[in-house]
This record gives sequence, C-alpha cells and structure tokens, in this order.
Amino acid sequence: MNKSSSSLSHSETITPADCAKAVRFAQLHKDGPFILANVWDAGTAQLMAALGAKALATSSAAHAFTLGRPDGGKLCREEAIAHAVSINGATTLPVNADLENGFGDSLDDVKATVRQSVAMGVAGCGIEDIQFPTQTAYDFKASVERIEAAVDAKKTACDETGMTFTLTARADGVMVGHYGLDEAIRRIKAFEQVGADVVYVPMPKSFEDLATIVKSVDIPVNALCAGPFTQYKIADFAEIGVARISLGSSLARAVHKTIVDAAQQMFDGAEFSALSNGIPGSTIDELLAKGGMGDGFE
Repeated sequence: MNKSSSSLSHSETITPADCAKAVRFAQLHKDGPFILANVWDAGTAQLMAALGAKALATSSAAHAFTLGRPDGGKLCREEAIAHAVSINGATTLPVNADLENGFGDSLDDVKATVRQSVAMGVAGCGIEDIQFPTQTAYDFKASVERIEAAVDAKKTACDETGMTFTLTARADGVMVGHYGLDEAIRRIKAFEQVGADVVYVPMPKSFEDLATIVKSVDIPVNALCAGPFTQYKIADFAEIGVARISLGSSLARAVHKTIVDAAQQMFDGAEFSALSNGIPGSTIDELLAKGGMGDGFE
C-alpha cells in the first residue's frame, strides 16, 4: 500500500477499514487489559491475528533487527512509518506504530511524524522522551512540549482526515537509567494534562512501582511484558488497572533465541535435533490464511 504523506485527504489516504480499526483500538483501552502484540513483518502479523490477538504493534527493535541494525535510533521516519503501513495492510487488526522519539529533536519533527502516521491510516503511535544517539532523556520541559506538539498534530490531522488516533506518551528514562519513578510519574502526569491518550513507563523497577504508575493518572496505562514482568499473568495486570500489555521486542527476542540455540548446536556441536521442534508447514499455511482474513478482528 503506497499512501502519499503530502496530502491528508481522507479519500486518498485512509480507507473505511482504517477508520474502523482505529475506533476499535481506542475502545480496547476502555475494555480492560488487552495484549498489544508487537510483530515485525506480514507473516508474524497474520500469525498473531490468527492466534487471537486483538491489536498489533510494530517494535523499533524488532524492525531494526530485520534490517541488520541494533535498536535505538537506527531507523528513520520513512522506514518506520512504511513498516507500520505494511503491517497495517497485512490483517484487519488495528496497528500501533513504535515511532521512537518522533525522529528528531525539534517540535516540527514530532509533528511531522504524528501527522504522517495519521495520514497513513495506522491506529496510533508512541512517542518517547529519549534523545538519540545519546539515549539520554530530554529534560522535563522539552519532553512535555514534545508531547503537546504531538497532541496538536494529532488533532489537526484527525480533523482533516476523520481518523481516530491513539497517542501514547512514553517516559523511558526509568528503563535507560536517566531518572527514577518520581520523575517518571511527574512526566506522565504532565503528558496526561497536555492531552496524551495513553501513558507508558517501560520497565519500572518492580510490579509495585507499576501499580503506583497506574494509580498516578486517570488515562490508560501501557505495561511492557518483558524480563521480570513475564512472570505475571493478565489477571495480575488487570488487578492493578493496566489497560494494555505490550510485548515490545520480547517475542522477537524469543524467536532469535531459538535461532541462536539451533545454530550453536549445529555449528558447535554438529547436531541438528533442535530443528525437530519446528511447527508443520501446513499449520503455518492455515494460520497465515486465517490471520490474513482478519478473523481476530470484529
């Protein structure tokens, strides 16, 4: 699907299916915790759809891995949005785009990223408060101004297109070690005040900290299921009020571990038994067909 970002005309760039997906995505945040399945190509998108996902997302890390790059500021706006559009076209599930920090330090960079995302028909996106290539956090004032700019761009683009769009404001400083819980909460409260739809503090120090984060705002909170958080169940996230559980690069890294384990066995141990754990091709064919038809979307 080749959608021009030079025009925000609803008839030219956004389909009725895109609009329906976006409305459904916004509603999911009101219905209790759902899994936002981060995928990295059409095949994984269709598999997740067939296996019960209600919504999909890109992952900057997983996407970068497919291009032979490490995570963290190694993608450009055009690549990231085109990737999200390709995922969006693979199933009838709504898609949230991981757009890192908006691909630039200026407010105009953030605005352009959000406007183009709306124009291309994805259901939402995330903007984080980390500067690249240093991977340090923007200061508080700059971080809030950037989300405010994103909100303004979203409103303008949605007015012009008729789209619904869910904007997630991320406070990533805890994860990268640049500030603590109190500063994260200060930031997400400010993001809420300037109009973010969802807030997200990836990888707080504990599940108790995550519960504190959820209680600190009145808008939906995304939780990342990675590392120590994989020990918890959906019911646990529901109990503390999490609205959305994303996988980040966890699924991609699990796949990569399978590849590494099999390769080490082959090349270091001259054995091939790890390859016996594969799923039958006929099963994959059936799932791809089912997911491509969008059986996971209502």
